[in-house]
Amino acid sequence: MVYNDRKIVSILRQRGYKITSQRKAVLSVIAQSHDHLTPAAIYERAHQQHPGIGLVTVYRTLELLARLGLICEVHTGDNGRSYLLRRPVGHHHHLICSSCSKVVEFTDCDIGRMEERLAQQTGFKIDSHLVEFLGKCRDCLKETVA
Repeated sequence: MVYNDRKIVSILRQRGYKITSQRKAVLSVIAQSHDHLTPAAIYERAHQQHPGIGLVTVYRTLELLARLGLICEVHTGDNGRSYLLRRPVGHHHHLICSSCSKVVEFTDCDIGRMEERLAQQTGFKIDSHLVEFLGKCRDCLKETVA
């Protein structure tokens, strides 16, 4: 499903959540970005739109949106996270640069077979999965060689 800030507001209302101006500011920032943003970056941008917003409010809003599956959460190492609005790419995975925290999404792998095999071998009922590869991006590798 393709989400935008208006669609997310509608979903939140349907589920009984209040739509505060702070939540709208966070949603607006995420909806306008095509890159994964850290909570600090989201806070800085949202603070420009809504000077009264607090960092705790940003974290709570991100937690809610991630829990509801409305945004994509990426673990960028060092316990850091970044966020992006769910896009129409469907199920995807991430390559994460351990130097600059750049995130690249990819979809062209068959994790389904591995998931089925793991379920059969372990008797585990798998509900979902998260695949993230950590390494160095092309730009950071060039800097290392130079």
